[in-house]
Amino acid sequence: MKLGYQTNTWGGVVGHPAGVTSVKDLYYLANGSTEQALADISAAGYKGFEIFDGNLMQYMDRKNDFRGLMKAHSLELIAVYSGANFIYPDILEEELGKIETVAAFASEMGAQHLVVGGGAIRAKGILEEDYKALGDALNKVVAIAEKNSLIPSYHPHLGTIVQSPEQLDKLMPLTDIHLCPDTAHLEAGGGNPAEIMKKYADRIRYVHFKDYAAGEFLPLGKGKQNFHEMIQVLREKNYQGWITVELDSYEDPKKGAQISKDYLQSNFQLV
Repeated sequence: MKLGYQTNTWGGVVGHPAGVTSVKDLYYLANGSTEQALADISAAGYKGFEIFDGNLMQYMDRKNDFRGLMKAHSLELIAVYSGANFIYPDILEEELGKIETVAAFASEMGAQHLVVGGGAIRAKGILEEDYKALGDALNKVVAIAEKNSLIPSYHPHLGTIVQSPEQLDKLMPLTDIHLCPDTAHLEAGGGNPAEIMKKYADRIRYVHFKDYAAGEFLPLGKGKQNFHEMIQVLREKNYQGWITVELDSYEDPKKGAQISKDYLQSNFQLV
């Protein structure tokens, strides 16, 4: 297993303001410095990184700069993270077009994974048919990813129609996409991350770790999550992919990255 880190800690989880009026420009975006993020991630000892679609697209016209950053810090681009509402037919074409543009660029930059979250909660609440719509849309994401030689995964997330274990169980039979378990989101949604990982082990090709306690996302080892059990699940399934640590925000991003790296190295000999 190899260790990576998400760049979103540098600037936090926000979004591109253009998306308010233009769906095709509705990117995730961290407002911090990608350059600083990669320097700090490398210094902490990680081998790769994941990046939001909006931050990646900032380099669309500066491809050599992005390649140079990766080379300078000896980091691999593991994955790009994107998302959409996915349940509204009138805007789905725009959403998928955005994801296809991102996937093509990420693949060109050497990424291995395309991770998406989403499935909007309607103002009047969730309709049962929304799960079918989401599953159908995610199958189109699978086709986009495979066209660009990327491995597609769905990331359950708070604030979507797939928060709880029961909601995840509704979705998974309706789509061929892989599951990217985010351990903290799974617990915050009412689930047991290790049990969910056991249940869907054959559909896991990529993993997000972050710790969790009392409603707060934390560096690894600072919360209450049972990473020993989760890593045992992965080892029993001979998982040899990336584990990316994700921490939406932290007062000192570099320190947060180092805390999690030290925890994984000292407890599990993961480097």
